[in-house]
Amino acid sequence: MPALFALTTSVGLLAIVATWLFGLAPLADNQLQVWQAFIAWGCHFHSGGKVAGARTAAVGMSFGAAVGMAAVLLAGALGALGSLAAPVAVGLGAALIVLASTVPWLQTIPASVYGFAAIAGLILVGKVDPVAAFLPTVLSVAVGAGFGYVSEMLAGALTRDTRAAVRAEADKLPS
Repeated sequence: MPALFALTTSVGLLAIVATWLFGLAPLADNQLQVWQAFIAWGCHFHSGGKVAGARTAAVGMSFGAAVGMAAVLLAGALGALGSLAAPVAVGLGAALIVLASTVPWLQTIPASVYGFAAIAGLILVGKVDPVAAFLPTVLSVAVGAGFGYVSEMLAGALTRDTRAAVRAEADKLPS
């Protein structure tokens, strides 16, 4: 099967499975979010795929989620700044993400930004306490990075099977 169709099949089928799983207990009961998993899944591919891409997605997004949680907590503590509290906290968080990119496992700045945005979305839209949002976000990210890895491996297997079949048929042809 051509690589594009293999990846299309793999991602499409696994997206069905992921969406179904996130609608079931215990994932749904523990605030795990399919949309956060999909961000991590995309981050896996954005980060080069394979084990390194899954690691970058999981580690970078988890770090970004921690920074995002801290920024929301800091914004609350900076209440005296009024309407500047949240912008200042977000600016400090963004600066920390860039500074942390000197650490090899955090060098992909967008991965950390995705994690920051993912937890902020759960906190702000889902009305979840910042500390309570952290674990579900990290678990959703881990599941999503895993789906990214599995979808890539499945697509590779579908592509390899086709190549092996073509080679086997070619070997049968007279020389």
